[in-house]
Amino acid sequence: MQNPTQTQHPAASERVGPAFSVDGMLRARNKTRHAIEAIAARIRPGMVEEDAVAMAKQTLIDAGMALSWHPTRVRFGANTMKAMRQASTPGAVLGDDDIFFLDIAPRLDAWEGDGGKSYVVGNDPGQARCARDAEALFHDVRGVWLRERLSGQALYAYADRQARAMGWELNFDLPGHRVSDFPHAAIHTGSLADLAISPSEMRWILEIHLRDPQGRYGAFFEDMLLDDTHYPA
Repeated sequence: MQNPTQTQHPAASERVGPAFSVDGMLRARNKTRHAIEAIAARIRPGMVEEDAVAMAKQTLIDAGMALSWHPTRVRFGANTMKAMRQASTPGAVLGDDDIFFLDIAPRLDAWEGDGGKSYVVGNDPGQARCARDAEALFHDVRGVWLRERLSGQALYAYADRQARAMGWELNFDLPGHRVSDFPHAAIHTGSLADLAISPSEMRWILEIHLRDPQGRYGAFFEDMLLDDTHYPA
């Protein structure tokens, strides 16, 4: 549900702070995506989830992104089912046929990065499909946004239908959010899934968290809403 302020003044949800910069936001986004790949490349079967989180934090520090605006998360196996607000079950070890995802939110100077992606190790076809489908659905929804300029509410309704058609459940505890010069929460705290207007480019994070209906695993992908020029062909 929207609060009355959002209903009366929807454009207020897209304000930016005094340090907002297109170049700054894109630099933060690009460094975030590179960090995700660097962290994922260091994760191996047999690692304990808490050790992977510590490694991810150190990787961000080494990349010049010591500050984060939300906790650095690495989720292994059954923990990939959990919403971000839920703590992982401690001591999860990545198996030889397993799935994991990353969710990082580094600050680069004044600007917020935020990104997530899923990966699989081994040869489990269901896990591999879940990881592929999370990223594919992100781009499907992003494409609908580009072509039809639907509201945030309509985009998540579409994502829910598509997820079900793929055989997954969409987790609405991860409903997208603002991103800006830090802190975006001083500007707007509502979700993308509650937004009654079409979201503007470079203002919102689209989150897709798919879950296996049998409760075995999930997959996650998130990035800033941008046009096709920001993605490889």
